[in-house]
Amino acid sequence: MSTPDDFLTPNAPTWCPGCGNFGMWRALRTAYSELGLPFDKLAVVWGIGCHGNGADFTKCQGFHALHGRALPVATGLHLANPELTVVVEMGDGDAFGIGLGHFAHSCRRNLDLTSITHDNQVYGLTTGQASPTTEQGVHTPSTPTGVLERPVNTVGLAIAEGATFVARGFSDDVEHLTGLMKAAITHKGFAVLDVFQPCVTWNKLNTHAWFRERVYRLEDEGWDPTDRAKAMALTLENFSEMTCTPEECRIPIGVIYQEEGRPTYADGLTQVAGPLWKQALAPRDITRALAEQS
Repeated sequence: MSTPDDFLTPNAPTWCPGCGNFGMWRALRTAYSELGLPFDKLAVVWGIGCHGNGADFTKCQGFHALHGRALPVATGLHLANPELTVVVEMGDGDAFGIGLGHFAHSCRRNLDLTSITHDNQVYGLTTGQASPTTEQGVHTPSTPTGVLERPVNTVGLAIAEGATFVARGFSDDVEHLTGLMKAAITHKGFAVLDVFQPCVTWNKLNTHAWFRERVYRLEDEGWDPTDRAKAMALTLENFSEMTCTPEECRIPIGVIYQEEGRPTYADGLTQVAGPLWKQALAPRDITRALAEQS
């Protein structure tokens, strides 16, 4: 049986002191350990952003993808070798900005992947510009007069486009977050876990204390995650507006929606001889093709 420390590398984390990434990193390593995932069966893909530095600190089979392109890489890994447990880590700008199209299509395909977003509501790696999840009206280096558009409804989009597991977590509640990660990883289908991960350097609004005053666990209130209509309605509540008080906006964390038994994308593919990576390709004679080009 592995321990969380077995997923450490000799490299020390370079995140800012107090960054929410530390809690997520601990929760993920604990989840991998408690699930008993062997090294050769776990693959992690990171996008570009502060979260992506985890590629240097996490001992696993990993791939550090281009900005916004983590999901296509993970899709290829999964379809070529369905025996792998594939986890994708992305930032909010990475997943819901340049990568939004990949995210939506991954949801509707119901790929058997786990998508975990580090949602700090700014572009933390590049000095705090507004991201797709920044609240309307917030002043940032790229929006000195305030963000004009509304933030992306990340979990609502996931439910609408067909993800079969949709949850939200908070990086300070490591024990609860670990449980959500384990549930997401073991779910058969596309699992979305959006984690509020405060950026202590650039986001002075959505701080650790701000979230601690507002988050509540859905399971403590008897929430039914199998009701898709109610789950969608929950995501439409304005529970994180920047001016609201703790009494006015309570932020739910936990499993918002879960559906079991829907076929995955890989289920619809014909796997005649097992995983693609095990299929030996015979040499092909391309003489005729070359002749036709001459």
